[in-house]
Amino acid sequence: MTETTQVAIIGAGPAGLTLALLLHQAGIESIILENRTRAYVESRVRAGLLEQNTVDLFHELSVADRLKQEGLLHKGVYFSFDGQRQRIPFDELTGGRCITIYGQQEVVKDLIAACLSRGIDIRFESEAFLLEGLETHAPSVIYVENNVQQQLSAQFIAGCDGFHGISRKALPNKLYSSFIKEYPFSWLGILANAKPSSEELIYSYTERGFALHSLRSESVSRLYLQVENNDSVENWPDDRIWEELSKRLHTDGFVLNTGTIFEKTITPMRSFMIDHMQYGRLFLAGDAAHIVPPTGGKGLNLAVADIRWMADAFIDFFQHNREEKLNNYSTNALRRIWRAQDFSNFMTYLFHKQAAHGSFEYHLQKSKFDYIRLSKAYATSIAENYVGLKEV
Repeated sequence: MTETTQVAIIGAGPAGLTLALLLHQAGIESIILENRTRAYVESRVRAGLLEQNTVDLFHELSVADRLKQEGLLHKGVYFSFDGQRQRIPFDELTGGRCITIYGQQEVVKDLIAACLSRGIDIRFESEAFLLEGLETHAPSVIYVENNVQQQLSAQFIAGCDGFHGISRKALPNKLYSSFIKEYPFSWLGILANAKPSSEELIYSYTERGFALHSLRSESVSRLYLQVENNDSVENWPDDRIWEELSKRLHTDGFVLNTGTIFEKTITPMRSFMIDHMQYGRLFLAGDAAHIVPPTGGKGLNLAVADIRWMADAFIDFFQHNREEKLNNYSTNALRRIWRAQDFSNFMTYLFHKQAAHGSFEYHLQKSKFDYIRLSKAYATSIAENYVGLKEV
């Protein structure tokens, strides 16, 4: 069976769901194909840091009621280097812009509920496996739903299906260059039923390695440790994790709250991107086109930033029959992506141990940290990038 819609969206993550809501707001029809179950995508733990632009957009879409009630507003962040801690006040340095801690799975729940309540068609357990006619005015997605092959024809296809999805694979290899950066360390991340030990995030460099104190709610802590790439969670019993976190996050007067750990994962640190995000009537967004190390908190926010450009281009086409924004989508999106790649790389190199304590590399890292304390301009640049630049 063949169905038609204006925009076929592959993937019901933050990117695809936000796109559907923006299009619906403009009176444009879409259908979302998601290969996983609703329960799976609503429980998938990912990022939890929302930039100011992302929060503002969710308010504009009227999907921020729970975010406003449960999200944790952060007006600053703590940076520690060898036990010396300082605070960067976001609101003071950026004219009131801040970040909000709110789990990605909660974002997805809110966006799915909003889509369904507004009549947006989401097809869960519908696996797209082939894209056809991308250079025509009627491309289509071939997918399987309930063990039956289906075809969805549209005027545009939005590939929001992540790094392992089919969308990027549909781009001709000669169309783009790939950029890959593999970092020589990973993150051991935990979720714990422990009251956060700080009201704001703490990034910490120590001779033992990097640690990050984050949080998901007033009773759940999210914490990370730098580990070797070949490490495994089996090497990290709970007692060892808490002991190591206590040492790496230590400063005078700081007490680490502990509790029951209910999730442990090890995540490799890497950067990936392509330098062209469209082909014919196919447009990519989010992890389908780029990945950044989590140190800068940019993953979800970059996906939403892509969607702003994509939705604006689709709306301009359907409402005014103009193609200029469609043609410029990659150029417009890539400016912010490269900025986020650079900031994420900067944060990663600033706080992770990469060479012997006291080495040349160590002193370069310490010099940067010292300069943050000395220069308001330098601290402002970090704050602006962290909370999300208004325009790029």
